[in-house]
Amino acid sequence: MEPTNQGEATQEVAKLSQVIQIDDGKIQAHLGEVVRSTVEETLNAMLDAEADRLCRAERYERTEARKDTRAGSTSGSCTPKWVKSA
Repeated sequence: MEPTNQGEATQEVAKLSQVIQIDDGKIQAHLGEVVRSTVEETLNAMLDAEADRLCRAERYERTEARKDTRAGSTSGSCTPKWVKSA
């Protein structure tokens, strides 16, 4: 419906201005979160790349030359005193 005079046009604009509302606080908070997460991802990628370079291996990489030697995988013979030898 087309407004026929200036008063109706002003009322129509007033109605439309209530349709779209911009919350500057929410926009700033969202942009802040986007920037924070982007910086975090970038720094983590840089740290991972540096760790790979220092270790000369990628994360979780296992090869014959590079084995995990955590508890339970020692190469020596370590028998507890309570175990009787056969």
